Amino acid sequence: MKKNMGFIDRTLRVVIALALIVLFVTGIITGVWGVVGLALAGVFLLTSLVSTCPLYLPFGIRTNKK
Repeated sequence: MKKNMGFIDRTLRVVIALALIVLFVTGIITGVWGVVGLALAGVFLLTSLVSTCPLYLPFGIRTNKK
């Protein structure tokens, strides 16, 4: 897969993922919304690690410098 995420995009996703995890662990977000938040955090962390966002591909969005 082609890398289509820049440094700022990846960093923001990691920060948001960590915030969602902290909110779940501290009990601020619970139940279904907590599980949805954890799933979203997992997706954000995974896409940040591989530097590719599958949703960007069909639209031709690239946040990295080529």
